[in-house]
Amino acid sequence: MTIVRDPIQLQLSSFGGRLRELRLQRDWTLDELARQSGLSKPFLSRLESGDRQASIAAVLTLARVFDVSLASLFESPLAKEPCLIVRVADHAPQKANGLTYVPLSNAARFANLQPLRLTISPKREGTEHFKHDGEEWIYLLSGRLTLSIAGETYDLEAGDAVHFDSRLPHRLIARGPFDAEVLLVATPLSSTTGMNRSVSSEHRAISVPGLGAKRRKLVHQPRQEKPFS
Repeated sequence: MTIVRDPIQLQLSSFGGRLRELRLQRDWTLDELARQSGLSKPFLSRLESGDRQASIAAVLTLARVFDVSLASLFESPLAKEPCLIVRVADHAPQKANGLTYVPLSNAARFANLQPLRLTISPKREGTEHFKHDGEEWIYLLSGRLTLSIAGETYDLEAGDAVHFDSRLPHRLIARGPFDAEVLLVATPLSSTTGMNRSVSSEHRAISVPGLGAKRRKLVHQPRQEKPFS
């Protein structure tokens, strides 16, 4: 699953979150903010979600409407708190690549680790595999799941976990009639460790005793002639 880490996108998310905070502080709906600002409701909605970049004119207009400085529109009170709490009521399911997911943190504040709760439907269409810089760790909460990665498949049952290099083409496939529910944590590779590693021959699968031929564990096995720390 592709995790967006572009600095500009993170800044847009921060701006959108701040915009939403200011609106909710005044108990305004998007319709009310649209009326106050003269900006359209769809445009404001996309600003809040981070899907749209605001023009200078729009930023000036919103600063005037909320009676705040331009700089404060790009600052969130969340950054002053010692920790970030994500309440159940804040869970807003989103969709990407045929998957349904719920962000469990705020990428605008913490960019080095992104936890998600992910639902994979057995009716998910397509066979496309995805890859992106970083690593992923997955814990299967319920259902049955197959990880297809680099030409191999690994069957997982509830309680199993897998950790892999997400630069390798991969796809999550729900097995059976029910959805698979997973916790997924994604993080970029360290610039001092992982980014210079080859992804071709350093990843091999080994069978885990007692799990059967179809249940495998993905491990990193560095080439002996070129170890890394």
